[in-house]
Amino acid sequence: MLKAKSKSQPARLLSYGQSTSTPIAMAITITAGGTILSILLQIVNIGMSSSTNRHVKGMTVVQLQDGSISPGKFAAPNEREDETIKRFISDSMIKMFGWNGIIEATENGENVTKPDKGIDVQTTKNSRKRIPTRAWEAAFALSENQDFRANFLKKLAEIVPTGVFNGEVQVSLVTRHISEPRKIKDGKWEVDYIGTLVSFDRNENQGKGIAFNKTITVEAIDTPKLPNKPTELDKKIYLVREPGLEITQIVDYNLGQKENN
Repeated sequence: MLKAKSKSQPARLLSYGQSTSTPIAMAITITAGGTILSILLQIVNIGMSSSTNRHVKGMTVVQLQDGSISPGKFAAPNEREDETIKRFISDSMIKMFGWNGIIEATENGENVTKPDKGIDVQTTKNSRKRIPTRAWEAAFALSENQDFRANFLKKLAEIVPTGVFNGEVQVSLVTRHISEPRKIKDGKWEVDYIGTLVSFDRNENQGKGIAFNKTITVEAIDTPKLPNKPTELDKKIYLVREPGLEITQIVDYNLGQKENN
């Protein structure tokens, strides 16, 4: 007797034990392939991230008050870079002691220059005198402690020539040397500023110079925040104090004594 032919068995695909139908097997295959692809992509992503981290390690970016982005790095609250301190002192001194009788302003969206009428200030002798507007604004770099800024402005008003406001006299501070900051304590530094105060008279174009040598002490402060609707004065004060520093003392630089030490 002839044996009946056995029925052909369906091909087994990725299966052990019970046979699996072809559609199910194909679904399993697709799922497995997707899993492997996902793993490969994760490995590639990790490799790219590691490579990027090697290039940006220790770097960060900060958004400034005006919305712009600038590179930055982490620092302790009372730490300031030497160049930041020196630039702050240089900018503050030049603006406080640079008097040219003109002022920059914005009118109808355009930058214009016009004669500076000055700011009226009471002097130490209880008289009223004017100081240049830019010098008055730059003086916000000075500390308010013990009325340091107010007293400074009183003395400044006594030395500003009246000819500054009618174009007869112009005064410029020429920086010759700024020493590296010497740390006194956490968040406090001392810097020597060596310069020349040059005065130009309309009738004497060659100018006259006097030494302007000072030792300046600065301290770290919190950078002020602008209000939601800042005034022009708010903006000017913010720009002056944006570096997070203020001047707490200005004394004569004793050149001879320091050279002998």
